Amino acid sequence: MSNEKTIITSYKDLQIIFEDNHLLVVLKPQNVPVARDSSEDLDLLNMLKTYLIESKNKPGDAFLGLVHRLDRTTGGVMVFAKTSRAAKRLAEQLQNGIFEKRYLAVTCGIPKEKHAILKNSLLKDEQNNYVSCVPIATEGSKSAVLEYKIVATNNGYALLDIKLLTGRSHQARVQLAYIGTPIMGDRKYGGTKPIFSQNLALWATELRIQHPVSKDNLVFRIEPPLSESPWNLFQFPVVL
Repeated sequence: MSNEKTIITSYKDLQIIFEDNHLLVVLKPQNVPVARDSSEDLDLLNMLKTYLIESKNKPGDAFLGLVHRLDRTTGGVMVFAKTSRAAKRLAEQLQNGIFEKRYLAVTCGIPKEKHAILKNSLLKDEQNNYVSCVPIATEGSKSAVLEYKIVATNNGYALLDIKLLTGRSHQARVQLAYIGTPIMGDRKYGGTKPIFSQNLALWATELRIQHPVSKDNLVFRIEPPLSESPWNLFQFPVVL
């Protein structure tokens, strides 16, 4: 079992943001895995499948497509596909850039540039689940690109609006640590920076997608837990 504690015990503890015949949009709690892993802790995907089976009286298993992922330590908005057609079309949107993900993060230290695009090559050590910035020519490395802008600062901390232009494992955590401003609460990549946050201060705050059937443009946004540190250092709502 994982050392991370959570109060989530079933799908009844989850917050559903939007649902129709094609999509299921939910708030992923922090420290809950998206899918089953070696910890054998309750995972979001299987809890939501149970929700569909019980609430819709579906016999047997329920289809639920995992379109994108969030790290276990990251909370925020996620969309799942309730049909294979919706899953295919959302996957296509991820590839062509229609599917947009925005994050908020609080960093230890303030980045030198107010607005920047970070480009790095990342290499993942699968055995230790650790990602490093490496030279471009490193075998097995993958390109990682993110755009950030500083939304606010307070006493040596910065609130960043982050747009991931690639979807690499631990990407924002590694790239921000590489420039000397790790995300608050990051025990894996934070180095010697102070950690005052019980949870990782990285939050998936906004999703922009096109409905897979109606083609309507949809925006789902949810704020981080504003009463908790370090989010309570800043004034919300913020303009992204």
